[in-house]
Amino acid sequence: MSAAPETSPGPIKAKKSVALSGVTAGNTALCTVGRTGNDLAYRGFDILDLAGACEFEEVAHLLVHDHLPNATELAQYKKKLSGLRGIPAPVMSALKALPASSHPMDVMRTAVSALGCALPEQEDHNGSGARDIADRLMAGLGGMLLFWYHFSHHGRMIDVQTDDTSIGGHFLHLLHGRPPPEEWTK
Repeated sequence: MSAAPETSPGPIKAKKSVALSGVTAGNTALCTVGRTGNDLAYRGFDILDLAGACEFEEVAHLLVHDHLPNATELAQYKKKLSGLRGIPAPVMSALKALPASSHPMDVMRTAVSALGCALPEQEDHNGSGARDIADRLMAGLGGMLLFWYHFSHHGRMIDVQTDDTSIGGHFLHLLHGRPPPEEWTK
């Protein structure tokens, strides 16, 4: 029995799926995709406009709290997020138990699970409660990840409280152990 001659299949062409083109997969007030081509809008605001003019916390407020904040609301929101950065002791214990070889996404998933046990959600899952959960996760996940990183890789338990007013600045501060330059935060 002779073997079939080997043939090279040639370059693999990307397959374009059109099976769901034009099919509504779900309706949401959060975003629209491709309404006029390759666009993306959050609550009616073009993502390119938001990216050019807004801070992360402004867009987060838009997505979670339904509107762009004014200057006073933004300052209050940043203060609220800053106050939610702490890590409960049971979550710290769980993070300290994870090996340095853990994937960061696995660390964050574990942190969210441990946080859900340490600070359980309300039974009714009302809109306000869901918003508070989203804010807590945004405010805390960076600190939880970096707490694990510094502990698992260097044996250091870092303080996850900083004076940084933005989530990005806070993350960079915890990562490098010092306040980041303003251009990094921006």
